Amino acid sequence: MKILTDIQALADAGLIPPAAAAALAPVAARYAVRVTPEMAQLIDGPDDPIARQFIPDAAELATTPEERADPIGDDVHSPLPGLIHRYPDRVLLKPINVCPVYCRFCFRRETVGHAPAMTPAELDAAIAYIADRPAIWEVILTGGDPMMLKPASLKRIVKGLEAIPHVQILRLHTRVPIADPARVTGDLIQAIKGAGRLAPYVSIHANHARELTPAARAAAARLADAGIPLLAQTVLLRGVNADVETLADLMRALVSARIRPYYLHHPDLAPGTARFRLSIAEGQRIVAGLRGALSGLCQPTYVLDVPGGFGKSPVGPSFVTNEDGAMQVRDPFGGEHAYPPRIAGEADGC
Repeated sequence: MKILTDIQALADAGLIPPAAAAALAPVAARYAVRVTPEMAQLIDGPDDPIARQFIPDAAELATTPEERADPIGDDVHSPLPGLIHRYPDRVLLKPINVCPVYCRFCFRRETVGHAPAMTPAELDAAIAYIADRPAIWEVILTGGDPMMLKPASLKRIVKGLEAIPHVQILRLHTRVPIADPARVTGDLIQAIKGAGRLAPYVSIHANHARELTPAARAAAARLADAGIPLLAQTVLLRGVNADVETLADLMRALVSARIRPYYLHHPDLAPGTARFRLSIAEGQRIVAGLRGALSGLCQPTYVLDVPGGFGKSPVGPSFVTNEDGAMQVRDPFGGEHAYPPRIAGEADGC
């Protein structure tokens, strides 16, 4: 099977009904479509959680009042094309705007698949900006998907960053090991590692345990065996993983593949994505359910990217209340306990 990049290809592959093609054409015209064979082969019907992530839906053309083209405020923190500097000690660098697959809930869906890659002059300017700011300790390659770059192109970027003494950490955000695992070659891994001066991390986007196919696990193993720590980012999505059991299966699958859960993102207010969103209160109940059910290795941090460019804030459930100086701690199984524990006889004044 080939990579599917238009509505007709989806219909020919049996992933949408032929009668739906006309209604979905305007969706594909606005938001890019790309489904790899690895993901297409996992799809089992229109309500399948993999299908829901990648197959266009007519609901994407309905924008709610709170949705915005730049839902997390990248633009207000972009001093140069392709560079985002929201936090003092780290920057995002977006050298490429293509991905192996296009998620229907993507917060950059207005640009990925459409915007051009950074030019060599833009990359030089971004690296010079980083070099001029000693507070920048970490550079995060994102996009798009930086692992869609050719190894030689990625190697040039890494070499430029290695020449900046105050940059110590290189992080890549990617779907490639999941959606197109054959791209994780020895040449690509060596490009990520560079000359060995930077500490590289790879953060893999995965939303359902079935995405961790044998090929995806093997790609992750190639990275891990090369000494690259692996993290995971997951988006909490209605109809995909928004229940304790499904999310627990995913977190266990990630950890068993040597991928450490990092962030669980509340879905962003991207245009046409209302069907994926749930309330933060619902998300907190799900995350609270993980606490008593799963190993600490499997616990991601539930975060919200505050609209308007104000950064990520943890929004997980609180297990502590404090009223009038009396602290109560809720254990993972729902029990309530005073802290510090009450001394025997304290209540009756003895």
